[in-house]
Amino acid sequence: MSTVVLPGSFDPFTLGHLDLTRRAVALGHHVVIAVSHNPSKQGLLDLETRKAAITASLEADGLSGDTEVRTLPKGLLVDFCREIGASAVIRGLRSQLDLAYEEPMARMNHHLASTDTVFLLTDTAFAHISSSLVREVHALGGDVSDMLPDASLDALRAATHVS
Repeated sequence: MSTVVLPGSFDPFTLGHLDLTRRAVALGHHVVIAVSHNPSKQGLLDLETRKAAITASLEADGLSGDTEVRTLPKGLLVDFCREIGASAVIRGLRSQLDLAYEEPMARMNHHLASTDTVFLLTDTAFAHISSSLVREVHALGGDVSDMLPDASLDALRAATHVS
C-alpha cells in the first residue's frame, strides 16, 4: 500500500472530498489528508475544527484505517511528501479550469522532487460543489446538507450559528 497526499484547505470538507478519499483508498493507497491554511482564501473554520470534522467523517464512512488527517506544515508540499514517504499527490478535477490551475503546480512538484500528481475526475454528482460555494450558500441561508458529511455540516453550523 503506497501513501498518497490529498492536500487542501477543506473549509469545509465536502462530499466531493470524501468521494476522492474513498476512490484513492480503493486504488490501494493510504491517504494522508493534509489540511492547510490558504492565505488567498477567507477561512471560516480553524484548522483543528477542520481536522476534527474530517476525522469524524472518515470514521463514519469506515475509512479511518486507511487514512490519516494531518496539518500541512508551512513550506513546500513536496517536502511534506518526502518527509512522510508519499509516492504521489492526489487532486480532484471538476472542470478544465481546475486542470488549468493544477497543471503548473503538478509540473513544478515533479520538477522539484519528482513527486507525481494523480488527477481524479470528480464524480458528476459533486462537480458543482466547492468549499467556497458551500460557505456562501450556507451564509445566505441555503441548504447545504446534501453537500457535506454530517460532521462538516455540524462544524459549519457551529461556526456560523446558522442551522
